Amino acid sequence: MRILEESGYYALGFSLVLCFWILPICAAAQAQQPAILVIEGGTLIDGNGGTPVPDALIIIRGNKIETVSRKGQASPPAGAQVLRADGKFIIPGLIDAHCHYYWFMGELYLAHGVTSIVEVGGGEELGIAQREAINRGKVKGARTFIAVGSGSGRTSAEQRLTTGLETPLSLRQVFRTPEQAREMAKRFIAAGADMLKVHDGVAPLEVNRAFFEEAHKAGLPVVSRSVGTNMYAREAILAGADMLEHAAGIGISVAKDPAKWKGYIGLDLDPFVDMDEAKAAELIQLMVQRKVASEPDFYNKKGLPKDWARFEAEDRKLFSNPALAYYPQERIENILMNYRPRNLERSVWERKQKAYQNGLRFHRQLVQAGGKVLVGSDAGSNSTPGLGVHHEMEILVEEAGFTPMQVIQGATRWPAETLRILDRLGTIEAGKLADLVIVNQDPLQNIRNLQKIEWVIQDGRIVDRTYNPWFTSPFSAMGPVGAPIVEGLAWVVALKQTTLYREEAGEGEGEPARLPPPGVESISPIMVTEGNPTLTLTIKGFNFFSRSLVYLDGEPVPARRVSGTELQVTVDSSFLRRAHRYSIVVKNPGPRANPEWGDNSSNKAYLQVDFRY
Repeated sequence: MRILEESGYYALGFSLVLCFWILPICAAAQAQQPAILVIEGGTLIDGNGGTPVPDALIIIRGNKIETVSRKGQASPPAGAQVLRADGKFIIPGLIDAHCHYYWFMGELYLAHGVTSIVEVGGGEELGIAQREAINRGKVKGARTFIAVGSGSGRTSAEQRLTTGLETPLSLRQVFRTPEQAREMAKRFIAAGADMLKVHDGVAPLEVNRAFFEEAHKAGLPVVSRSVGTNMYAREAILAGADMLEHAAGIGISVAKDPAKWKGYIGLDLDPFVDMDEAKAAELIQLMVQRKVASEPDFYNKKGLPKDWARFEAEDRKLFSNPALAYYPQERIENILMNYRPRNLERSVWERKQKAYQNGLRFHRQLVQAGGKVLVGSDAGSNSTPGLGVHHEMEILVEEAGFTPMQVIQGATRWPAETLRILDRLGTIEAGKLADLVIVNQDPLQNIRNLQKIEWVIQDGRIVDRTYNPWFTSPFSAMGPVGAPIVEGLAWVVALKQTTLYREEAGEGEGEPARLPPPGVESISPIMVTEGNPTLTLTIKGFNFFSRSLVYLDGEPVPARRVSGTELQVTVDSSFLRRAHRYSIVVKNPGPRANPEWGDNSSNKAYLQVDFRY
């Protein structure tokens, strides 16, 4: 890796050429790691909150922790790979309790010791495929837990359902009745959701409660973004929420004058500015009794954390690494844009600082009362993957007054407990999945020591923590709401209104000499499995003619016109031999009837080829 970095741009280009044979070699080398891994020595901080154990001995067989003991109480099995951890500190793999996951975040998360993430944004059908690829070791990334889709009461969500792209798992589907909520919940559960999410509190409370009840019947937790207007934090807790994302709705529920904030649906801490101490104490007691966790992501309160300038410097330094060439520049700029000065009036800034300090104090009191505060970064939207988790932990210790042990639990045991996966993750105990981080200095003395990582172990294997400029994924368009199946729908709507060729109107015999551009509205299927036999793909849209051509990743493929609104495309099995995402474009040959609409090519649609397990 060092040689590649020193070789500059030549190495970057050369590595991209070699990626197709280097990646299989790396995967094979990882698979050849010894079946037994032993961590000998070091101080164990197991995530349960008890006294750290010196001179630990941890035996990992396959992807599970087999035994946890002390040096001298057991001997490493013959043939085991032994990591000498004397003088180091061992914690469970970190969990980011709130992110919006893109494929290019995987290496950054693992390099910073974050071995699991909670994708609260959604995921849809393709998100499930990406989760399985990561969790089964096909794609490098943090172990993933997703909500699949989410329920919403907002009319803005309805607009998506009129685009022609709705699927059974579309994000932010609208429910208006308890029956609709239950049906939606069952659909998400059947698809394999790890949790259910309500995106807002606009729907009537009984509707949200029905959604929550179906989740709990299936043994799944509920994440609530409780931003009104019918459900803020208190209402969500009473309805059965398990986690309050963004700490949403808490500020209003503890405000001295809730009427002042009626209709407020923002995610800022503003309502904390007039926190009523008695209401705060009452809500804390309710959260402890109901075992409801808050995930505040204080890092996202732009400019308010005291170490804001240092956070910016660390982010900029990280993204200056040329090995992260694959990380999209627009996403980097989106993160760095958060550091721009806000230029608020002094009175507004002081009010926000007061709200911020009250929010910190509320969460300190919640933890002191026995409640759970989860470490979440909102990465993918507003923070750097992996590094944002460390920044959030530093805020909780250095500003909110948490102990380092409480913050470590907030990034390990407590999210696992909230997600109802404590039997698998969250602590270092026999029988659990082997996700661990070994650091060189004591994090209980200084929480920043969690960045001084020696080894990261995920699923029983030592993680390669270097960044590789050729890093990619078969799900390379995946974002927090899945990947677009059809792009450019606004363009399609305008195109249809302007250029639609109506055969039924009798506008000439046969096909016109000059063809209008085609538009793609949907494809079916949207995903197949590698090794699939030759496939017939249906494209629906408009302005399809017998002369229309279809291209798969730029290569022409056989297509048959069924009508002006449907094409049947033959995708040969040779395209389906590996996991990959294919672009699909329909093009009408010239001469063009509407040159102002470009080269007579349609918008793009995508066919995903998934792994076979």
